[in-house]
Amino acid sequence: MSKHIAVVGLGSMGGAMAAALHRAGWQVHGHDPSPAARAAAEQAGVHTVDSLDQLAGTPYVVLSLPSAVVVEATVPALLARPGTLAIVDTTTSQPATSAACASLAAEKGVAFVDAPVSGGRAGAAAGRLTAFVGATTDALDAARPVLDALTDGQYRHLGDPGSGNVVKLLNNVLAAVNLVSVGEALAVAKAYGVDPAAAAAGISGASGGSKVSAAMYPDWVLTGTYDSGFALGLMARDAALAVDTARQRGETPRLLAAASSRWQEALAALGPGADFTEIARTVAPSLTAEGTAAA
Repeated sequence: MSKHIAVVGLGSMGGAMAAALHRAGWQVHGHDPSPAARAAAEQAGVHTVDSLDQLAGTPYVVLSLPSAVVVEATVPALLARPGTLAIVDTTTSQPATSAACASLAAEKGVAFVDAPVSGGRAGAAAGRLTAFVGATTDALDAARPVLDALTDGQYRHLGDPGSGNVVKLLNNVLAAVNLVSVGEALAVAKAYGVDPAAAAAGISGASGGSKVSAAMYPDWVLTGTYDSGFALGLMARDAALAVDTARQRGETPRLLAAASSRWQEALAALGPGADFTEIARTVAPSLTAEGTAAA
């Protein structure tokens, strides 16, 4: 099996994945339009190139891109020369984009798999991400070496091309809902004189518990660090995309839409570069340092 792989998109997630693949023994080539991102990848042992065209024909390719629009522009360039076996797209993209890219790749005899991931930069660096996979059976078989390297086997085949995108968007919008609801609940606890950290611990051991109550609020909000590494702008985008994806098939998810609106309000107030856990500043200000000072 070839161990030559290209990583397109060397930002927080893509850079960590490229470095992890290099440590695992892959010969990694990378591209990113940002000179700073390329320099950081070089320091991690990744050979970078200035032009996307230089990666066309690489046996395996991982995409970690900012949007479906960029994926649409990238895939044809990678297919310009023969030699590619599989493209694994870890971007939080759109189902129709993945279906179209899979069809285009199949015409060239190349497997295309949508495999958006969860687990953050730490999971990417450790090669232990969770992937939501949409692909034909043959494409999945072709991409297994890459999926195994990125996730240590922690991926689930959910259906045809685009299925991975659907479930990843639903995962993110559920997390978005939970970040709003847990914040509001802990603010109520505090209003009654209950320590929010104690309330979060109590809830987390019961039926209302979640990763948000068990880790995100205790680790990033109640400590005031807000350093998850995932941007608020990205979560606001994903929540809106999830609602739009639902509406394209005639579904009207009212709770998800209401939560998405709260994220748009936070985006307007805090900006896209804020950490996504800073949603607490708008939905539960009494839990934040600013809210405590104001109180």
